[in-house]
Amino acid sequence: MAPAVDPIHARELGPRGSRREVASADPAAELTPTAAAVIAAIPAWWSARASQYGLSGKWLDVAEAIDSLPPAPIPSLPPLEEKWGPLTAEEVGQAYVSALAPATRARHGRHYTPWHLADQLWGMTRAALGHGRSQQALSGLVRDPACGAGALLLPALREHLHASHGVDPRLVLAGLPSVIEGVDTDPAAVWVANVVMAAELLPFLAKVPEAHRRLLPALAHVGDGLAPQDAPALAVVMNPPYGRVRLSESDRERFSDVLYGHANLYGLFMAAAEEQLSKDGVLGALVPTSFTAGRYFAPLRDRLSSRVRLQSVTFVEERSGVFTSVLQETCLAVFGRKRTRRTVVASMGETLTEIATVDTPLGSKPWLVPRRSDLAAIAVTARAMPLTLRDAGWSASTGPLVWNRRKEDIAPAGGTPIVWGSDLVDGKVRQTELRKSLRTIHLHSDSDRRTMILKESAVLVQRTTAPEQQRRLVAADLDSATLATWGGEIVVENHVNILRPVGSPLVSQRLLADLLAMKTLDAVARCISGSVALSAFELESLPLPAAEVLARWEALNGQELERAVAETYRGASR
Repeated sequence: MAPAVDPIHARELGPRGSRREVASADPAAELTPTAAAVIAAIPAWWSARASQYGLSGKWLDVAEAIDSLPPAPIPSLPPLEEKWGPLTAEEVGQAYVSALAPATRARHGRHYTPWHLADQLWGMTRAALGHGRSQQALSGLVRDPACGAGALLLPALREHLHASHGVDPRLVLAGLPSVIEGVDTDPAAVWVANVVMAAELLPFLAKVPEAHRRLLPALAHVGDGLAPQDAPALAVVMNPPYGRVRLSESDRERFSDVLYGHANLYGLFMAAAEEQLSKDGVLGALVPTSFTAGRYFAPLRDRLSSRVRLQSVTFVEERSGVFTSVLQETCLAVFGRKRTRRTVVASMGETLTEIATVDTPLGSKPWLVPRRSDLAAIAVTARAMPLTLRDAGWSASTGPLVWNRRKEDIAPAGGTPIVWGSDLVDGKVRQTELRKSLRTIHLHSDSDRRTMILKESAVLVQRTTAPEQQRRLVAADLDSATLATWGGEIVVENHVNILRPVGSPLVSQRLLADLLAMKTLDAVARCISGSVALSAFELESLPLPAAEVLARWEALNGQELERAVAETYRGASR
């Protein structure tokens, strides 16, 4: 087992390349024995890399070659040249992040960017900057405000170095801090980032005469990526931490225009990154897609689209593995100051597939973006529709029963019946065997009954679906006759949304239930949310055609209705 590593002190790059100590109380800096072993193996990896370029002496010692010291004494472990020598820079960084304790990764939302996503994000970012096919030296600063082990900075650094071939290597090395910058709160990750980026500089260092060699620059430093930065960035690339966070009063005031309810770290990083951009700057981010539709991100969408435009977005088909232990739809989203009117949409699995080019989404409402090429026409037409489900007179709310908070009140019989998501079957609300031991709840007060009981007809919609389900919209008509078979009143569990009429709705309950059961509306829902969850806010935001079209639909049934709806949403009829 590796000896304990003291995380109290870290080094960061000071003025004019000097080294200075800074204290770090970041708990993420605590190293597990496995992470300590990774740190211990890095000197051997560095030595093997430096030897490949004919370097010798102190340049084989990572602690002597780079203007960045490890966050603590490197544990003395057996050299691992044979195992570590062949590793790429990305593999070294991934080894460190993977070695962190799962609780640490979860608590701080830490995750490592796979190399192919890092390359794709830089490709999209450079395209938004106007770079052509040939590689170009950077003309401004590229910053990662949550750099971790440096994966997202490596593609930009490599392009800059490739384009600088033939330039005096001393000038190239001296100028790097002005074009590449990483920031992170984890001192150990910052050191790893500095090592893997410095390894890319070894061919240039080898060309410098021994007498003129200087320490390789530290391109990452310990700091708060959310804090205002001194220098504006030509480009910000990031895979920021995610998760809810409690803000100080000053931070809540600072981010007040992008907050609704709780704050999510990745949303704050997106807002802060936009502030850091230069007048022609570009933001490239690997983030969950929830920012495109959720109610909590409505102010962020409004703020972003008022200052930058979504130039391109690539949906990542593989949900797991991007964010540690999280099943989450993610995307590569690139925003720029350029006032474009069109957004390129693609999907990335084993290969990159272009889906469509659509009007750039604007404003706080959910952004309808097709996840597949067959959804492109529907997304375009739906975005132009004048109404939403809310406008048409239907209000959505989430079922009030959080069952694990009321375990003691739930029984197989004797109380008010509970409707679970699994009870919505083929457009009907029926008791299934799946929840027979959790079928009823005992309510103890009038206020409890007022809060929990539903005794009017409504349309029920599953709030979450399993990934393997073919549909994302699973709805059932709870009409008065069906409600009577349940005893006249029910309690709806939290994984079901309730649609109730408000005033005189433009859509009858019968028509609404029919619409939500159609493939066309399911396709529209997939353009709003790519996740397995559909919130009440997103449900209310489903786009609908004009009132006169809805009135015509009221007279239709069956295949005739389904054909009319499909034609309308695909633009064949308006």
